[in-house]
Amino acid sequence: MAPPLLLLLFSLLFAAAAAYLCCGRRHTGSAAAVLHRRGPRQAGPSGPPRDTWAPRLCGAGLRLFVHVANTAFGQICLLPFLVRMNNFSLMRSLDIHEDPTFIPEVAAGVTEDKSEAKSPSDVIKQLTDARSDSARSGFSFKGIKDYLECYRSGKLTPSQVAKNIIAMLEDCDKSTPPLRAIVQWDQEQIMLMAEASTTRYRNKCTLSCLDGIPVCLKEEFKVVPYHHRAGTVYLGTQPETEDATVAKKLREAGAIIIGVANMHELGTGTTGCNPNRYHKIPRNPYNPNHFPGGSSSGSAAAVAAGLCPVAIGTDGGGSVRIPASFCGVVGLKGTFGRISCHGCLPLSYSTVSAGPICTSVADAAIVYSILAGPDLLYPYGLKQPKATLSDMCAPDLKGLKLGVDWTFFKACDAEVLSACEKAVKHLQSLGASVVEVSLPEMEEARVAHVICILSEMRDFLQPDFNKHFHEMNLETRASLALASQFTALDYIKANRQRTRNMRFLQEIFGTVNCILTPAVPCTAPRIHESDLLTGSSDMSFTVRSMRFMQLGNFTGIPGLVVPIGYSTAGLPINLQVMAKWWDEAVLLRIGLKLEEFRDQTRKPSIYYDILA
Repeated sequence: MAPPLLLLLFSLLFAAAAAYLCCGRRHTGSAAAVLHRRGPRQAGPSGPPRDTWAPRLCGAGLRLFVHVANTAFGQICLLPFLVRMNNFSLMRSLDIHEDPTFIPEVAAGVTEDKSEAKSPSDVIKQLTDARSDSARSGFSFKGIKDYLECYRSGKLTPSQVAKNIIAMLEDCDKSTPPLRAIVQWDQEQIMLMAEASTTRYRNKCTLSCLDGIPVCLKEEFKVVPYHHRAGTVYLGTQPETEDATVAKKLREAGAIIIGVANMHELGTGTTGCNPNRYHKIPRNPYNPNHFPGGSSSGSAAAVAAGLCPVAIGTDGGGSVRIPASFCGVVGLKGTFGRISCHGCLPLSYSTVSAGPICTSVADAAIVYSILAGPDLLYPYGLKQPKATLSDMCAPDLKGLKLGVDWTFFKACDAEVLSACEKAVKHLQSLGASVVEVSLPEMEEARVAHVICILSEMRDFLQPDFNKHFHEMNLETRASLALASQFTALDYIKANRQRTRNMRFLQEIFGTVNCILTPAVPCTAPRIHESDLLTGSSDMSFTVRSMRFMQLGNFTGIPGLVVPIGYSTAGLPINLQVMAKWWDEAVLLRIGLKLEEFRDQTRKPSIYYDILA
């Protein structure tokens, strides 16, 4: 009884404050701001990020909020107040003269001649042939290299591995609480792919180093013969008959697709909280009482739990990198357009990139080399440069300049900051130099990214919002209601801001090879009992968790998150490396050395050793 009454009180207070803001202060505040911004804007330091404000809602309180938000009262008073309180109206106070950039595609620059450099296949062979680090004892994730060693030695066959996976998937569904990482799988399909791979190994005619490797794909991708639900209960009423491009490439490489992975409904959140009947809430393998992160929640949980060494996700606001970080594994968001998103639900066409979630940087490099490249069925990235892994296996980081905006870098929890600062010093010890840089207008970029991704999602999902409103999760309804507050002018202004931030980055990458930040400002949040029934809405957490992610999505630059340690509660902490457009190779080179920083890998509470 208390939550609805409290929320009703909140609503009344919002209404009064909104009326005061709209009627009493609106003209003065915005006019002064616009007057201050007249003329060409000069880039200034980003400053500390602004905190957002919104109460965490769940249960009856969330139900009431969603109801009020989708009434005339909510649209006129409540939501405009939330927009102002969270600074989402910032664009309206700015006078930006740059032309808008609606798609963050960047032409490939002139690259130095590396004709004598190793080819990607040579680098991959070096990575898979490398001996394991015998100096490290204790637990280690089973990666692509471990599977290949079993297959090549005859210790196990892909068919035997597939049977183990099927047994583990059955166990996952029966465990308490259920892991809920893989939400659709088919025993017959798994065995067909595994038996074909076993035959190829027997005849010594394997297709690639992914032959026989178990993988899963986020439910946002079309994968035959599964339902393309994208985390909902109303989409994908019939089994798919056509693969997304990434699924097709994985099949052609001989991978065993073990199923499709759970996700935050329609990619609208960063926790993975999805209480609907087809999905339920996936658990973090390091602590099942915590969320795995989202929206590629099941993908990261499956990799961290050992069900497969490779998963494929999509990333529009950190949706690969946040769950990879919360689950203590590696996540790569490619340059916008680098990996085809054909066959993926087009929720946000200007911010989303696809990428792998893996047990190691070497595995991420292998998968990246297979999935990257132009796709005639996908309009972006058609003129991309050839994907390389140049200098990835260099013995040190000499000659590389690592950019850090320390004010921005330090906007995180103390435990996260401490681990990340030590990781930066480790990279310095390998010969890299740290250069202090300034990332201008990060608050403007944060707000502009929110406007772009929510506006594009609301546009695409408008028919669903009208037809399937009551079948959507409460949090999704709340997010889409908020999205309706943004106007065409907001969207155009946000894309003008994109032009500015992309230009700032071009200048910064003229002086450094990459930018370092913590991956997420905090560790994985706890699951509350009420989340299991109604889900939850926590705008403050969502915005905070995306703090270091949004620049990559907004401007299209690639980003890699690598595990570097754990909190005192045993939850993973990752560091992020971002580079200029199309330079994933330098991310992987740095990431490979960054992995060496963590002295030991802790075994997740939920872990299945498929090769045992």
